[in-house]
Amino acid sequence: MILSERFTEALVFATQLHANQVRKGSGVPYVAHLLGVASIALEYGANEDEAIAALLHDAIEDQGGAATRSEIRRHFGDTVTAIVDGCTDSDTTPKPPWRQRKEAYIAHIPTASPSVLLVSASDKLHNARSILKDYRVLGESVWERFKGGREGSLWYYRALVNAFRQAWSSPLIDELDRVVSELEQLANS
Repeated sequence: MILSERFTEALVFATQLHANQVRKGSGVPYVAHLLGVASIALEYGANEDEAIAALLHDAIEDQGGAATRSEIRRHFGDTVTAIVDGCTDSDTTPKPPWRQRKEAYIAHIPTASPSVLLVSASDKLHNARSILKDYRVLGESVWERFKGGREGSLWYYRALVNAFRQAWSSPLIDELDRVVSELEQLANS
């Protein structure tokens, strides 16, 4: 598949939306995460709409809610908007409590479209890999970055693996499971 100008437009749009955002605790420009998620999604068979949604998966949640949703719809269409909506755990400010948002997100996975499952699992794999990499350097202090702390974060990623497995069979879920298992082993040793 050859990506079109739409993908380039989405990359520029995402880069501008998240220009002042960095990854929790690391200072890495947020666009690195968006590129990582798009890369994983493409490696696991994403079409262009799914790849664009991967670039924009956090836009509604982190960068403007309903107004950003309207911009995504105007520029990239209903399909991309639906995928991004399916990856969004909150579009309100302030956000609901952490555990409530995570439980609701996990509960929606079994009814999510294949496109949402692909982009969401790509996002969770990139996040889990980043946590694992940082855990190897920082140890237990890595958990201070996350509202759920150590226990909540480990619970969330294992619950995601279980929910994805119930909804979908994919080598992507196998890879997510491997990374989460390694993280659990390190954290519990």
